[in-house]
Amino acid sequence: MRKPLLIFYALIIYAFAEMIWWGILLINAAPMRKGMILGEGAVVLLILIVGAYHFQKALKKDMRLKEQQNNFLLSVTHELKSPLASIKLYLQTILKRDLDRDQVKAFLNNSLKDIERLDDLVENMLIATRMENHSYSFPKEAINFTELVKGVADRLQIHTCNKRVIKTSLQPEVYLKGDRLALSLVVSNLIENAVKYSPDCEEVKVELKEVNNIVKLLVVDKGIGISEAEKQRIFEKFYRVGNEDTRTTKGTGLGLYIVKHVLDRHHATIKVRNNSPRGSIFEVSFNIYVD
Repeated sequence: MRKPLLIFYALIIYAFAEMIWWGILLINAAPMRKGMILGEGAVVLLILIVGAYHFQKALKKDMRLKEQQNNFLLSVTHELKSPLASIKLYLQTILKRDLDRDQVKAFLNNSLKDIERLDDLVENMLIATRMENHSYSFPKEAINFTELVKGVADRLQIHTCNKRVIKTSLQPEVYLKGDRLALSLVVSNLIENAVKYSPDCEEVKVELKEVNNIVKLLVVDKGIGISEAEKQRIFEKFYRVGNEDTRTTKGTGLGLYIVKHVLDRHHATIKVRNNSPRGSIFEVSFNIYVD
C-alpha cells in the first residue's frame, strides 16, 4: 500500500529539483530577467505545492478506503462462516446422537439464533447498499417502539452466562412513526456493539423513556470505551474502533454507519458519551411530533 506514495514523493522531489535547475539555467542565461523568472517560478511552485497536497490527500483517502474494503470482505467472510459452522455442528449432533426432547429443542433454538444473526448481517449489507444507491424509501408506520426494543434485546440476550447480560428498563407503550426494519437494525446494531466491545458476561443496559415529547433510547456498556478522536469517525462506513492489526472483536464496520443514516432519515440524533468509570453511552433522541 505504501508503494504508490513512495512513487508520488519521488516524482514530487524530481519535479522540484528540475524546477530549481531550470530556474538557475534561465537566470544565468538572462540575468536581466531574474525578477520575472523568480516570480513566475514562485507561481508555478505554489500551484505544484497545492496540487501535490490535494493529490496526496486524495491518494491517502483512496488507499484507506481500499484497506477498509479489504478488511470488510475478510470480516464478512468470518461473520458468515462462524454461525454457519455453529448451525452445522448443532444439526450434525442432532442427527448422530440420541438426544432427548429438551436437548433437541435447545440445539434448535441456538441454531435459530445463529440464523437470525446471519439474517441481521445480510440485512445490514442490503440496507447499506440501498442507502448508498438512494434506492431505499424508508416506509413509515406507527410502531410500538417499546415492543420493538424488547424483542430485539430478548433475541440478542446472551445465554452463555449464568445471568442476564442485557438489562432493560423500558417505559411501556412508547410509540414512534418510522421504518420498522430500519429501526430494528438501529437497536440491534447498538446493542450488539455494546456487547461486542464489553468483557465477557459484562452487563449492558438498555433504557427507553419519553420525556417532554422526546423519546430517548440509551445503550450503556462498561467496555473498552471510545477515544475523543474516534468519536468523530465511528459513524463512517467500514470504520471500526481500534487498530486493525491488534483488533480481536468481530464486525463489518457497517453497523454505526447504518445507525447514523437511519436516524438522520427519522430526524433523530445520536450522542456518544463516556460512561463512568469505563465504557460508553449511546443516546438516541426522537422527536415524536416530527415525521
